[in-house]
Amino acid sequence: MQMTTIEINGMTCGHCVAAVKKALVATAGVVVSEVTIGKAIVELDPASGALAAAEAAIEDAGYDVVKGRTLQIMDAGTHPTSAPETAVSSDA
Repeated sequence: MQMTTIEINGMTCGHCVAAVKKALVATAGVVVSEVTIGKAIVELDPASGALAAAEAAIEDAGYDVVKGRTLQIMDAGTHPTSAPETAVSSDA
């Protein structure tokens, strides 16, 4: 299972959050961690097709999934790590 954040357009209120959460909870292979305005954080097995099913459920509920903008994918139980910062020189 991997934790995935799906970016969603068209959500503006608590009703939107509830509608997306309801759609995702009903989707096989998807475990909902959190739904907020603009995103859903779910656990799923990417090899099972659950990501496509989750995206379809969100769209069927009337919202737009921002394709190609999966914000974060990691193994469940791990935490994201930040890349080391690098200095950018602007010698002109």
